[in-house]
Amino acid sequence: MGVRAYKPYTASTRQTVVSDFAEITKSEPEKSLTTHVHRKRGRNNRGVITSRRRGGGHKRLYRIIDFKRSKRDIIAEVIAIEYDPNRTARIALLQYEDGEKRYILAPKGIAVGNKIQAGTSNVPFEIGNAMPLVNIPLGTIVHNVEMTPGKGGQIVRSAGAGAQIAAKEGDFVTLKLPSSEVRMIRKECFATIGQVGNLDHSNVSLGKAGRSRWLNRRPKVRGMVMNPVDHPHGGGEGCAPIGRSGPVTPWGKPTLGYKTRKKKKLSDALIVRRRRKSSKRGKGGRNA
Repeated sequence: MGVRAYKPYTASTRQTVVSDFAEITKSEPEKSLTTHVHRKRGRNNRGVITSRRRGGGHKRLYRIIDFKRSKRDIIAEVIAIEYDPNRTARIALLQYEDGEKRYILAPKGIAVGNKIQAGTSNVPFEIGNAMPLVNIPLGTIVHNVEMTPGKGGQIVRSAGAGAQIAAKEGDFVTLKLPSSEVRMIRKECFATIGQVGNLDHSNVSLGKAGRSRWLNRRPKVRGMVMNPVDHPHGGGEGCAPIGRSGPVTPWGKPTLGYKTRKKKKLSDALIVRRRRKSSKRGKGGRNA
């Protein structure tokens, strides 16, 4: 697992950094674990664009991932590590003792031939094993964490992500999430031991616009360079300021740092400490 930088033969290869895919052991997906998913391309049921800058992209088959780890107390062997075009993490193909095959997120350090399992008791404390949070020691790094018992992992699933178990009290376990948020989750919720693999994904550089198009991303145009009819930031002579007290969306709603979370959201009671502030706001608020 690592990255590979191109020699600067062209303007795009000067900046391109790609994964070396050294950990991949199987190039074709397991046919029984794939399905077709309709590509929405940013449009709603009437074909109207509701999510801008989406469209195109390479065709993909969806790999069915076992986020629930519902096959309990039966040992599985890792028979392959595969690439998944639908996520940043790698996926591991498991074969259980009864012959069934399933995909899971590939944790850091897992290899072909490893034996893993999931269960509520008598499960070894090893990377890739899944168990309730209450059974996992303090300080352990986990991923694929459930938020509702039995619903399957919903958080800590991207490449390199890992949450740390900070405390246990009553019916809740406190986790420090990758965003730095500290949050309580029910002790019955399952989590998988270890950190998600493919840590070098953060070092990848697309290098050219074409690779963004392959990933279903269309060009982004700043509002301040549009005409007034197209965006509230538009108009003026040359590089003019946006002419408002703060940046807004094309429909006039505040954006870039404006909080949209409900003030009376029920899960607020489970958040011990908020995540750190994001630094994605553009210079002068002109990037809406």
